[in-house]
Amino acid sequence: MSHIFSSRSSDLNAASGRERSGDLQHGDKSGLRRSGEAVLPVDFDRMAILLDIDGTLLDIAPTPHEVHVSEELRRMLARLARRLDGALGLISGRSLADIDRIFEPLRLAAVGGHGAEIRPGPGADAYRMQLSPLDPALKLRFAEIALLDPGIILEDKDYSLAIHYRLAPQLGGAVIKSVAAICEKYSCDGLSILPGKSVIEIKPRGFDKGSGLKELMSFPPFAGRRPVFVGDDITDEAAFAMLPRFSGVGVSVGGIVPGASFNFDGPKDVRLWLYRLSDGPDGETG
Repeated sequence: MSHIFSSRSSDLNAASGRERSGDLQHGDKSGLRRSGEAVLPVDFDRMAILLDIDGTLLDIAPTPHEVHVSEELRRMLARLARRLDGALGLISGRSLADIDRIFEPLRLAAVGGHGAEIRPGPGADAYRMQLSPLDPALKLRFAEIALLDPGIILEDKDYSLAIHYRLAPQLGGAVIKSVAAICEKYSCDGLSILPGKSVIEIKPRGFDKGSGLKELMSFPPFAGRRPVFVGDDITDEAAFAMLPRFSGVGVSVGGIVPGASFNFDGPKDVRLWLYRLSDGPDGETG
Protein backbone atom coordinates (compact mmCIF):
# COMPACT_ATOMS: atom_id res chain seq x y z
CA MET A 1 0.00 0.00 0.00
CA SER A 2 1.28 3.48 -0.80
CA HIS A 3 0.61 6.83 0.83
CA ILE A 4 1.07 10.42 -0.28
CA PHE A 5 3.26 12.19 2.27
CA SER A 6 2.29 15.77 3.07
CA SER A 7 3.04 18.19 5.89
CA ARG A 8 0.27 16.75 8.06
CA SER A 9 1.41 14.65 11.02
CA SER A 10 -1.59 12.36 10.44
CA ASP A 11 -0.04 11.26 7.14
CA LEU A 12 3.18 10.41 8.96
CA ASN A 13 1.22 8.40 11.51
CA ALA A 14 -0.58 6.51 8.74
CA ALA A 15 2.74 5.71 7.08
CA SER A 16 4.19 4.29 10.28
CA GLY A 17 1.03 2.33 10.94
CA ARG A 18 0.22 3.63 14.41
CA GLU A 19 -0.44 6.87 16.28
CA ARG A 20 2.56 8.63 17.78
CA SER A 21 1.97 11.10 20.58
CA GLY A 22 5.55 12.30 20.04
CA ASP A 23 4.58 13.86 16.70
CA LEU A 24 2.97 16.73 18.54
CA GLN A 25 6.27 18.01 19.87
CA HIS A 26 7.38 18.65 16.28
CA GLY A 27 4.27 20.67 15.41
CA ASP A 28 2.12 19.95 12.40
CA LYS A 29 4.88 20.08 9.83
CA SER A 30 7.12 17.17 8.96
CA GLY A 31 9.29 19.34 6.73
CA LEU A 32 8.33 17.27 3.67
CA ARG A 33 6.36 19.20 1.05
CA ARG A 34 4.87 17.96 -2.18
CA SER A 35 5.76 20.00 -5.27
CA GLY A 36 4.14 17.76 -7.90
CA GLU A 37 1.54 15.05 -8.34
CA ALA A 38 3.85 12.11 -7.67
CA VAL A 39 3.07 9.54 -4.98
CA LEU A 40 5.81 8.73 -2.51
CA PRO A 41 5.74 4.95 -1.97
CA VAL A 42 5.86 3.55 1.55
CA ASP A 43 5.73 -0.14 0.70
CA PHE A 44 8.84 -1.67 2.21
CA ASP A 45 8.64 -4.73 -0.05
CA ARG A 46 8.70 -2.67 -3.24
CA MET A 47 10.59 0.54 -2.53
CA ALA A 48 14.28 1.39 -2.32
CA ILE A 49 15.69 4.46 -0.59
CA LEU A 50 18.79 6.09 -2.04
CA LEU A 51 20.43 9.00 -0.23
CA ASP A 52 23.01 11.61 -1.06
CA ILE A 53 25.19 12.28 1.99
CA ASP A 54 26.52 15.84 2.37
CA GLY A 55 23.74 18.41 2.57
CA THR A 56 21.11 15.68 2.43
CA LEU A 57 21.54 13.06 5.14
CA LEU A 58 24.26 14.98 6.97
CA ASP A 59 24.69 18.67 7.63
CA ILE A 60 27.50 20.20 5.60
CA ALA A 61 30.62 20.74 7.71
CA PRO A 62 33.37 23.35 7.26
CA THR A 63 35.60 20.66 5.72
CA PRO A 64 34.75 17.23 4.25
CA HIS A 65 36.45 15.41 7.14
CA GLU A 66 34.47 17.20 9.85
CA VAL A 67 31.04 15.70 9.16
CA HIS A 68 29.46 13.95 12.12
CA VAL A 69 27.53 10.68 12.18
CA SER A 70 26.06 9.82 15.57
CA GLU A 71 25.80 6.28 16.86
CA GLU A 72 22.00 6.65 16.98
CA LEU A 73 21.96 7.61 13.30
CA ARG A 74 24.04 4.54 12.43
CA ARG A 75 21.62 2.33 14.35
CA MET A 76 18.63 3.92 12.64
CA LEU A 77 20.10 3.37 9.17
CA ALA A 78 20.84 -0.27 10.02
CA ARG A 79 17.27 -0.69 11.27
CA LEU A 80 15.84 0.91 8.12
CA ALA A 81 18.05 -1.26 5.90
CA ARG A 82 16.59 -4.35 7.59
CA ARG A 83 13.03 -3.10 7.03
CA LEU A 84 13.88 -2.66 3.34
CA ASP A 85 15.60 -6.07 3.10
CA GLY A 86 18.82 -4.23 2.27
CA ALA A 87 17.39 -1.83 -0.34
CA LEU A 88 18.92 1.25 1.31
CA GLY A 89 21.87 2.85 -0.44
CA LEU A 90 24.10 5.91 -0.40
CA ILE A 91 24.94 7.83 -3.59
CA SER A 92 27.73 10.32 -3.08
CA GLY A 93 30.60 12.23 -4.58
CA ARG A 94 32.72 10.83 -1.76
CA SER A 95 34.84 7.75 -2.40
CA LEU A 96 33.63 4.44 -0.97
CA ALA A 97 36.61 4.44 1.39
CA ASP A 98 35.57 7.85 2.72
CA ILE A 99 31.92 6.80 3.02
CA ASP A 100 32.95 3.78 5.06
CA ARG A 101 35.21 5.94 7.23
CA ILE A 102 32.46 8.31 8.30
CA PHE A 103 29.79 5.62 8.81
CA GLU A 104 32.08 3.00 10.37
CA PRO A 105 31.29 0.26 11.32
CA LEU A 106 28.08 0.47 9.28
CA ARG A 107 28.31 -0.78 5.69
CA LEU A 108 25.54 -0.09 3.21
CA ALA A 109 25.14 -0.51 -0.52
CA ALA A 110 26.78 2.56 -2.00
CA VAL A 111 27.74 4.48 -5.11
CA GLY A 112 30.92 6.51 -4.62
CA GLY A 113 32.75 9.13 -6.62
CA HIS A 114 29.70 10.33 -8.58
CA GLY A 115 29.20 6.84 -10.03
CA ALA A 116 32.86 5.80 -10.33
CA GLU A 117 32.58 3.11 -7.65
CA ILE A 118 29.77 0.66 -6.93
CA ARG A 119 29.09 -1.62 -3.96
CA PRO A 120 25.81 -3.48 -4.59
CA GLY A 121 25.35 -4.52 -0.97
CA PRO A 122 26.95 -4.44 2.49
CA GLY A 123 28.76 -7.74 2.00
CA ALA A 124 29.40 -7.40 -1.72
CA ASP A 125 32.73 -6.62 -3.33
CA ALA A 126 33.09 -3.05 -4.57
CA TYR A 127 34.23 -2.37 -8.10
CA ARG A 128 35.13 0.60 -10.26
CA MET A 129 33.54 1.43 -13.54
CA GLN A 130 35.79 1.54 -16.60
CA LEU A 131 36.90 5.15 -16.51
CA SER A 132 39.36 7.49 -18.14
CA PRO A 133 41.36 9.14 -15.33
CA LEU A 134 41.90 12.86 -15.11
CA ASP A 135 44.95 13.96 -17.09
CA PRO A 136 47.75 14.42 -14.50
CA ALA A 137 48.98 17.68 -16.04
CA LEU A 138 45.46 19.13 -16.11
CA LYS A 139 44.83 17.94 -12.57
CA LEU A 140 47.95 19.83 -11.49
CA ARG A 141 46.64 23.02 -13.09
CA PHE A 142 43.37 22.75 -11.17
CA ALA A 143 45.22 21.86 -7.96
CA GLU A 144 47.11 25.15 -8.14
CA ILE A 145 43.84 26.99 -7.48
CA ALA A 146 44.16 25.92 -3.83
CA LEU A 147 47.26 28.14 -3.58
CA LEU A 148 45.01 31.21 -3.75
CA ASP A 149 44.18 30.96 -0.05
CA PRO A 150 44.59 28.52 2.89
CA GLY A 151 40.78 28.43 3.12
CA ILE A 152 40.54 26.69 -0.24
CA ILE A 153 40.73 22.93 0.27
CA LEU A 154 41.70 20.53 -2.49
CA GLU A 155 40.24 17.01 -2.34
CA ASP A 156 41.91 14.60 -4.75
CA LYS A 157 39.67 11.57 -5.28
CA ASP A 158 41.94 10.07 -7.93
CA TYR A 159 39.16 9.86 -10.55
CA SER A 160 37.96 13.38 -9.76
CA LEU A 161 38.96 16.57 -8.02
CA ALA A 162 36.96 18.74 -5.62
CA ILE A 163 37.89 22.33 -4.81
CA HIS A 164 36.15 23.41 -1.59
CA TYR A 165 35.88 27.08 -0.62
CA ARG A 166 33.45 26.90 2.31
CA LEU A 167 36.16 28.29 4.60
CA ALA A 168 36.72 31.18 2.20
CA PRO A 169 33.29 31.94 0.69
CA GLN A 170 34.45 35.38 -0.44
CA LEU A 171 36.77 33.62 -2.90
CA GLY A 172 34.02 31.60 -4.58
CA GLY A 173 34.02 33.90 -7.62
CA ALA A 174 37.81 33.68 -7.91
CA VAL A 175 37.69 29.87 -7.77
CA ILE A 176 35.03 29.70 -10.47
CA LYS A 177 36.93 32.15 -12.68
CA SER A 178 40.15 30.18 -12.22
CA VAL A 179 38.46 26.95 -13.28
CA ALA A 180 36.98 28.71 -16.32
CA ALA A 181 40.39 30.17 -17.25
CA ILE A 182 42.02 26.75 -17.14
CA CYS A 183 39.27 25.28 -19.29
CA GLU A 184 39.73 28.13 -21.76
CA LYS A 185 43.47 27.54 -22.01
CA TYR A 186 43.38 23.75 -21.94
CA SER A 187 40.75 21.49 -23.44
CA CYS A 188 38.07 20.51 -20.94
CA ASP A 189 35.77 18.93 -23.53
CA GLY A 190 36.09 15.53 -21.86
CA LEU A 191 35.35 16.87 -18.39
CA SER A 192 32.25 17.62 -16.35
CA ILE A 193 32.51 20.74 -14.18
CA LEU A 194 29.94 20.45 -11.40
CA PRO A 195 29.31 23.42 -9.09
CA GLY A 196 27.98 22.39 -5.69
CA LYS A 197 27.53 24.07 -2.32
CA SER A 198 30.82 25.98 -1.93
CA VAL A 199 32.61 23.39 -4.04
CA ILE A 200 33.55 22.77 -7.66
CA GLU A 201 33.79 19.12 -8.73
CA ILE A 202 35.90 18.25 -11.77
CA LYS A 203 35.64 14.78 -13.27
CA PRO A 204 35.79 12.96 -16.61
CA ARG A 205 32.56 12.58 -18.54
CA GLY A 206 30.95 9.17 -18.90
CA PHE A 207 29.79 8.57 -15.34
CA ASP A 208 27.68 10.44 -12.82
CA LYS A 209 25.24 9.79 -10.01
CA GLY A 210 22.59 8.89 -12.59
CA SER A 211 24.70 6.13 -14.13
CA GLY A 212 25.59 4.97 -10.62
CA LEU A 213 21.92 4.81 -9.63
CA LYS A 214 21.13 2.85 -12.79
CA GLU A 215 23.94 0.39 -12.07
CA LEU A 216 22.89 -0.12 -8.46
CA MET A 217 19.26 -0.70 -9.46
CA SER A 218 20.35 -3.70 -11.55
CA PHE A 219 21.35 -5.67 -8.45
CA PRO A 220 19.14 -7.39 -5.86
CA PRO A 221 17.55 -6.30 -3.60
CA PHE A 222 17.20 -3.04 -5.58
CA ALA A 223 16.16 -4.64 -8.89
CA GLY A 224 12.41 -4.39 -9.50
CA ARG A 225 11.83 -1.82 -6.74
CA ARG A 226 10.80 1.84 -7.02
CA PRO A 227 13.65 4.09 -5.91
CA VAL A 228 13.11 7.16 -3.77
CA PHE A 229 16.20 9.32 -4.21
CA VAL A 230 16.95 12.24 -1.89
CA GLY A 231 19.52 14.85 -2.96
CA ASP A 232 20.29 18.52 -2.57
CA ASP A 233 22.28 20.13 -5.38
CA ILE A 234 23.38 20.21 -9.01
CA THR A 235 25.56 17.12 -8.64
CA ASP A 236 22.39 15.14 -7.88
CA GLU A 237 20.46 16.22 -10.98
CA ALA A 238 21.71 13.25 -13.02
CA ALA A 239 20.26 10.88 -10.41
CA PHE A 240 16.92 12.71 -10.42
CA ALA A 241 16.88 12.47 -14.23
CA MET A 242 17.36 8.69 -14.08
CA LEU A 243 14.38 8.07 -11.77
CA PRO A 244 11.61 7.90 -14.43
CA ARG A 245 13.30 4.81 -15.89
CA PHE A 246 12.43 2.99 -12.65
CA SER A 247 9.14 4.81 -11.86
CA GLY A 248 11.08 6.43 -9.05
CA VAL A 249 10.40 9.55 -7.02
CA GLY A 250 12.79 12.43 -6.32
CA VAL A 251 12.99 14.41 -3.08
CA SER A 252 15.14 17.55 -2.90
CA VAL A 253 16.62 19.17 0.19
CA GLY A 254 16.71 22.94 0.53
CA GLY A 255 15.80 24.37 -2.87
CA ILE A 256 13.71 22.66 -5.51
CA VAL A 257 15.88 20.57 -7.85
CA PRO A 258 14.66 19.59 -11.35
CA GLY A 259 13.18 16.10 -11.23
CA ALA A 260 12.16 16.29 -7.56
CA SER A 261 8.49 15.96 -6.64
CA PHE A 262 8.94 16.51 -2.91
CA ASN A 263 11.10 18.81 -0.84
CA PHE A 264 12.63 18.89 2.64
CA ASP A 265 13.84 22.05 4.36
CA GLY A 266 17.14 20.52 5.48
CA PRO A 267 19.05 17.40 6.53
CA LYS A 268 17.46 17.39 9.99
CA ASP A 269 14.06 16.88 8.35
CA VAL A 270 15.47 14.06 6.20
CA ARG A 271 16.75 12.30 9.30
CA LEU A 272 13.43 12.75 11.13
CA TRP A 273 11.58 11.24 8.13
CA LEU A 274 13.97 8.29 8.05
CA TYR A 275 13.60 7.72 11.79
CA ARG A 276 9.85 7.54 11.42
CA LEU A 277 10.12 5.15 8.48
CA SER A 278 12.48 2.97 10.49
CA ASP A 279 10.03 3.03 13.41
CA GLY A 280 12.69 4.75 15.45
CA PRO A 281 12.20 6.89 18.56
CA ASP A 282 10.44 10.20 17.96
CA GLY A 283 12.56 13.27 18.32
CA GLU A 284 15.87 11.57 17.41
CA THR A 285 17.50 13.45 14.55
CA GLY A 286 21.07 12.18 14.66
